[in-house]
Amino acid sequence: MDRLPIPPGFPSQGGTLSRESIPDPAQALFFEGNRSLAAGDLLGAERSFRTAVLISPGSAESLSNLGLVLDRMGRHAAAESCYRRSLQLQPNRSETHLNLGVLLARAKRLNDAEAAYLHAIALAPAQPAAWTNLGALHAACGRDAEAERCHRQALALDPFHVNARFNLAYVLLRQGRFDEGWLCLEARDWYGAHAARFDCPRWRGEPLAGKSVMLTCESGHGDMIQFIRYAPLLKTLGAVRVGVICHPGLVRLFRGMAALDCVHSYADLLQPAGWDFWCPPLSLPLWCGRSGAPAPGAMPYLHAEAALVAQWSERIPESGGAPRVGLVWKGNPRFENDAARSLPGLSVLAPLAETGMRFVGLQKGAGEDEGHDWPDGLANLGPRLGDFADTAAVVAQLDLVISVDTAVAHLAGALGKPCWTLLPAYQTDWRWLKERSDSPWYPGTLRLFRQQRDGDWTGVVKAVGAALAAQC
Repeated sequence: MDRLPIPPGFPSQGGTLSRESIPDPAQALFFEGNRSLAAGDLLGAERSFRTAVLISPGSAESLSNLGLVLDRMGRHAAAESCYRRSLQLQPNRSETHLNLGVLLARAKRLNDAEAAYLHAIALAPAQPAAWTNLGALHAACGRDAEAERCHRQALALDPFHVNARFNLAYVLLRQGRFDEGWLCLEARDWYGAHAARFDCPRWRGEPLAGKSVMLTCESGHGDMIQFIRYAPLLKTLGAVRVGVICHPGLVRLFRGMAALDCVHSYADLLQPAGWDFWCPPLSLPLWCGRSGAPAPGAMPYLHAEAALVAQWSERIPESGGAPRVGLVWKGNPRFENDAARSLPGLSVLAPLAETGMRFVGLQKGAGEDEGHDWPDGLANLGPRLGDFADTAAVVAQLDLVISVDTAVAHLAGALGKPCWTLLPAYQTDWRWLKERSDSPWYPGTLRLFRQQRDGDWTGVVKAVGAALAAQC
């Protein structure tokens, strides 16, 4: 979503100073605050804007930008107070309504956020940021038709608006409209650091016969696991060498993939040389010419290392003949929608213990110490897992994985292991499409259990329990 600072120009119309030739200290502080904000110096910006407000309490612009700084610092209640004080002084400032809307949307105060965006649009209908932010809000609530209209309106106003095109990709891909969706996804613009590391061009569909391609690290572990499936297709298109730079936790797992000639961690001080092209993985469906086919190639496309399977087999308790089921209940807390996609805790899944299955904890990171919350004893292996190669070795020996929408769900699918994935109603990720209980990304492997209303994990767990009981 877009957040806009008040542009330099105190007072708001950019009029003359109240006293000729004598600088207004509040104005000077406002400009200094904007410079600090642009430089990423939030403490310096806060200091300047606060002092400006002390000198000139009626400065709606300084109050609004102080709110923006506090919001970026995570002090959301104080930020909202500044925005609302600013709007009392200057209710017709569209940027302040827009920034307030972003804050309210993040807090899931959805009706208030929608009202703030509509205020911004009414005041500045030619501003694309407010249109696409409103569209993103609609998309998060599953109102895709309204979301698409808003994003297209933003693009009609500014065909080069990056956020609007990226947000439109989210809606199109979730609807399975892959041809236009992948094209719009190319609007993402977080590749400057990658481009600076390579002495070769980014691949955009040029012939690959006799060429080499290095895939770069993109987004989270799950994204890399999902899209590394395209590496063999690059070889089919003629590439003689394919490599990948990935998260450290994926290196050992990816080194077992035959199509990859080299695998590097992004933590290595690597200056890639001798490559013809580099390419981010999420661009591969478009440039490989497989826009309409989300799951190319053979399944499974990842495999557990035999030696690791043998090592972990000694640590997985005997089940007495009961099916062994892996559990993952939280994702990365830094993910923007993690509060909606992650369970409050392992205890939410406790009713499943009554099914008689033998449960194994695969949770790594946040929540990994919650094994004691399981009513019948949990083989909690998560804290002992070193990387995704270890996780793959454990998953390979289970009958089923039950996971929230996080990387282990993609790992299970890539390994061909049955996985039941629990999805939130709010801001459901585009890759799970709409209203489906299966996934074309992992055909015959993943089964999707969706919340019927925001926050209702109880209904999801009941459905999962019934499905488990039906398998006994």
